[in-house]
Amino acid sequence: MNILVATDFSTRSFRALRQAGLLAQAGGQLHVLHVVDDDQPADLVRIETREAERVLREQIASVPELGGVDAHVLVVEGDSFDGILRSARDIAADLIVMGAHRRQLLDIFTGTTIERVIRKGTVPVLMVNNEAQRTYEKVVAAVDMSEASANALRAGLSTGLITSEGATLVHAFPAWAKGKMYIAGADPAAIAKYVDDERRNASDELTEFLVDNNLGGPRWTVRLQEGEATDVISRVVSDVRADLLIMGTHGRSGLLKALIGSVTEQALRYLSVDILAVPRSGNP
Repeated sequence: MNILVATDFSTRSFRALRQAGLLAQAGGQLHVLHVVDDDQPADLVRIETREAERVLREQIASVPELGGVDAHVLVVEGDSFDGILRSARDIAADLIVMGAHRRQLLDIFTGTTIERVIRKGTVPVLMVNNEAQRTYEKVVAAVDMSEASANALRAGLSTGLITSEGATLVHAFPAWAKGKMYIAGADPAAIAKYVDDERRNASDELTEFLVDNNLGGPRWTVRLQEGEATDVISRVVSDVRADLLIMGTHGRSGLLKALIGSVTEQALRYLSVDILAVPRSGNP
């Protein structure tokens, strides 16, 4: 596997570097990237580039998780998210690893660096929130029966983040008529039966989804819960004490997405679990 890990030398980036090193120990190459801001005098850019190269070499030599890993220093100039995307294309990365980024006022409209990398790229991105661990043991994957969800599960399997032990699949299903039934004074037993029927329909749909996408092999544990996707995912992540959440994105872009945000973006912003976000194949 060809892994690109981006660092700005912060504590959160150091956690990402250690996690990337553990993943790279399974084989493949690790490219350790720092992007130098080119919106400054040329002399300063050259100085920062040399210093970044020196620090990266020192980290590769000294970080225990990188021992024995085929690691390479990569320093480029430009805007952070653009430099990461260009580098991912240049090395044909299979996975980008990044630390969680603090949100600033501008991010309300443009998104953080990691959100923009996911939004504009085509490579799965692992956002590391917690301390590095050799194997993710409690993996939750959010599924909405879309091609994006299928891509996310395939990425989890191909990167080895989903092991032979499988993962917990969580699907949030709506019970559209439930509120109207309450207002109409329907019998509670009838309401419960309606919700159970919707759950069974969702279960049948999930089974068909897995079979149609040749994803029936791993040992999946299924959690089907009524409610809004963001709330259900958060609840299941907490219930199972997940150490990794896998999600697909649907490739929306523009101001509407920036203001409203997708379910994946909400998870990136507010959940403290590590997250593998898989962009829709062919995103611009």
